[in-house]
Amino acid sequence: MSRFKRAGPVDSLAGFRTEPTTEPTVPSGLLKAARKSGQLNLSGRGLTQVPQDVYRLNVDTPEEAHQNVSFGTSDRWWEQADLTKLLLSSNQLTQLSDDIRLLPALTTLDLHDNQLRSLPSALGELQELQQLRLNQNQLTSLPVEVCTLKNLCSISLQQNLLESLPEELGQLEKLTQLDLSNNHLKGLPSSLGRLTRLQTLNLGHNKLSCLPDSLAQLTNVKLLDCSNNQLTDIPASLSEMVALEQLYLRHNQLRLLPKVLAPELKELYVGNNRIEQLETEQLACLKAISLLELRDNKIKTLPEQITLLSTLTRLDLTNNDVTTLPASLSLLPKLNVLLLEGNPLRGIRRDLLAKGTNELLEYLRGRITEDPERADEGPTAMTLPSQARVNVHSIKTLKLLDYSEKQAADIPDEVFDAAADQSVTTVNFSKNQLIAIPPRLVEFLPSVSDINLGFNRLTCCSPDICKFLQLAHINLRNNQLTDLPSEMKNLTKLCSITLNQNRFKSFPEVLYQIVSLETVLLGNNQVREVDPRRLMKLDHLSTLDLSNNDLMNVPPELGLCTSLRCLSLEGNPFRSPRAAIVAKGTDAVMEYLRSRIPT
Repeated sequence: MSRFKRAGPVDSLAGFRTEPTTEPTVPSGLLKAARKSGQLNLSGRGLTQVPQDVYRLNVDTPEEAHQNVSFGTSDRWWEQADLTKLLLSSNQLTQLSDDIRLLPALTTLDLHDNQLRSLPSALGELQELQQLRLNQNQLTSLPVEVCTLKNLCSISLQQNLLESLPEELGQLEKLTQLDLSNNHLKGLPSSLGRLTRLQTLNLGHNKLSCLPDSLAQLTNVKLLDCSNNQLTDIPASLSEMVALEQLYLRHNQLRLLPKVLAPELKELYVGNNRIEQLETEQLACLKAISLLELRDNKIKTLPEQITLLSTLTRLDLTNNDVTTLPASLSLLPKLNVLLLEGNPLRGIRRDLLAKGTNELLEYLRGRITEDPERADEGPTAMTLPSQARVNVHSIKTLKLLDYSEKQAADIPDEVFDAAADQSVTTVNFSKNQLIAIPPRLVEFLPSVSDINLGFNRLTCCSPDICKFLQLAHINLRNNQLTDLPSEMKNLTKLCSITLNQNRFKSFPEVLYQIVSLETVLLGNNQVREVDPRRLMKLDHLSTLDLSNNDLMNVPPELGLCTSLRCLSLEGNPFRSPRAAIVAKGTDAVMEYLRSRIPT
């Protein structure tokens, strides 16, 4: 007898059997519907590879056709539609098969949020392709074949590992949108200038130290984003981008305001650079500028020639080194938002600064020896039956809906009617007696980016405010708020929130979840503590005002919030850090806090 015991019955044919494949399958109902509609959505299904029956959707006879099934007029599989839209996002795909060529009618291919490391050359055979989404993958290069897709209008490549781009990129002459942000690009192909239909170009979060002169040929680009690079200069040739309206240059190494003569430039963002002074030559170029963001630089003075910016409506000078303001600033006819938090201003009382832009400009006007005559608003204002004066000119030209300083308990319907069908971007209902957010405010959901409800009697913040997905700035100071709605986390573009002079007893929970925040003003409340570990996740937070609250201690870990440029803690009952250290400013406080972290 054998001394080896048998563990169980033996399969004598085991050596001849093949292991069953674990190829993923797609429900037949989805495939059947795709043959009718020409669209197939397989997003978020945990796929590690694309099933063969997807590639062969329009090639193989469907399984039900091999069975004894009678087809009605709506089920004739031989009258199937070619697949034009294939969505494969949010899966776990590491590669794409050459069989993708079996879907030559595709116009949209969405592969974003996968683990693709490379693309097959067969992608170049999809000559009908118009939209290609490849963002959030692990691509290190773009195959030349992709550059042969003559009908491609939009390609998204953000959040990959691209270090360079093929020179052939310029062949994509129908391209209108190109997103290359969040890669490792150190340079750009000169052929980029041949993409003359391009309207949006995003180059943010790369390693670019210069921009090619060929960008000047992009005469249809309206938005150019070069934020978070290593740029020290901007080529003068950008002035030839005649359609350019928005230019983002945040977080670079610029020492001068760029000299850009683009005639349509309305918004210029140059925050977080190394600009020390504003020169007349550069200011004179900004003929149509409406928004100028200069926050987090090293600007010490504003020149009298600031009056050259006659179209300016918003000026952000947060966290600079400005000590004095020229009285001529008050002569800017359209300026309605002036941000100065975090500057060592002298000669202007802090309580005056806290009152807002209108009062500050009025004060500066009073310093002008001979006050110029103010234009009569007669033809540009409209008196409505309710006696509500609405500046129709401001609504139409500045996109500003202003009904402030009326001490009104509600906003008359006539005010909203006057702004109907206008893309209002700024709403100012401050200094009234509102106890709730006006419900008709939602009529401007798609366009509003700035809301001022300060100096009212709000006791709660309506969740309706969280529907304004374009909202970048909100002022709720001097109300009676104790909390903020959790839905506010949906405001992914919110940069600044002003909550001074309310009744908050704790740091609003939802603010920890809004990663886009740059400025949080919570002075003169009753806040007792703040969580530094959660604050550290707000990578863009540069200004935090917690002055005049009830903080009994300041956690040392707050010193690890390295993005903070301005931290206000005065007027709290804590004993450490001492008042002498707090008086030295943010850098001294942060250094002290770091020194107190246990090792």
